[in-house]
Amino acid sequence: MITIEKPEVKFALDAVKRASLLVKHIQKEMVTPALTKGDRSPVTVADFASQALVSALLQKAFPNDPLVAEETSKALQLQEEKNTLAQVTKFVRESLGEVTSEQVCNWIDNGAASPASRFWTLDPIDGTKGFLRGDQYAIAFALIVEGKVQIGVLGCPNLTDGYQPDFGGKGSLVVAVRGEGTWVTPLIGKGQLKPLLVSKKKVPSQARILRSFESGHTNVNQIELFAQALGIKTEPVRMDSQAKYAVLAAGHGELILRLLSPTRPDYREKIWDQAAGALVVEGAGGKVTDLNGQPLDFTTGRTLKNNRGICASNSYLHDAAIDVLRKLNA
Repeated sequence: MITIEKPEVKFALDAVKRASLLVKHIQKEMVTPALTKGDRSPVTVADFASQALVSALLQKAFPNDPLVAEETSKALQLQEEKNTLAQVTKFVRESLGEVTSEQVCNWIDNGAASPASRFWTLDPIDGTKGFLRGDQYAIAFALIVEGKVQIGVLGCPNLTDGYQPDFGGKGSLVVAVRGEGTWVTPLIGKGQLKPLLVSKKKVPSQARILRSFESGHTNVNQIELFAQALGIKTEPVRMDSQAKYAVLAAGHGELILRLLSPTRPDYREKIWDQAAGALVVEGAGGKVTDLNGQPLDFTTGRTLKNNRGICASNSYLHDAAIDVLRKLNA
């Protein structure tokens, strides 16, 4: 059973819950039918507000712990972004009470810290295009100690029970603690923590591949060749963000691949894009490695410098997947 009363676990759950509800509120207010194509202002506001909120809560709960996060306030402080900063501050005030724009910028910039022996990493909104479409996105938060992810929390406002797309539902908080499994509870309202377990499918041809809508994040042609090599006939499950990791952990998919795009062959994953999701999958009995089958190395700074791409699975199909990836030179 998960030790829910452990201060770090309690804090991480509370921080992600509050950030998820704030972001959901911003999405409801700003992502409207009147939004013009190419207008990214809602996700800009939500990204900054989410990071400011979590940073402020971390500063209060664990003032000595660094935060490694995606955003900085540099662009936000430009004269032409004055209105955006005002909107961000307004939304942060709804959660924290009276705060200044200067405080908001300082909280955001706390995320520029360098990784240490113990630190937290945050993706304030993973899946920004999903957010703009009114689709799937996640708030991803993790505690890393001595290079190992110890706690991972995903806030998925548009998933119920950690796997079911549900855009008017209660959402999901998915939490993994090393050695204590992966659990899900409703984001809105009260509910029991329920354990998540990966699927037990062992026949490669029956695998369901979870993949992003965004082709720029991977190598689409190689994924299709990969599916053919394994004899997979089922259609891929398309979903933005680390919400995919929750779905895999809940047993409703077997494989996630992040192959290297031909236009970005040297790309290395950011730690906040993988830390929480990786532990969520592993805690449910799955396996996450790079494309060479090597464990993810969270000791190399803000990126997974020593790892090429990502292969996440229900563990039963991992060796078969890595074998095919090697044959494809993926």
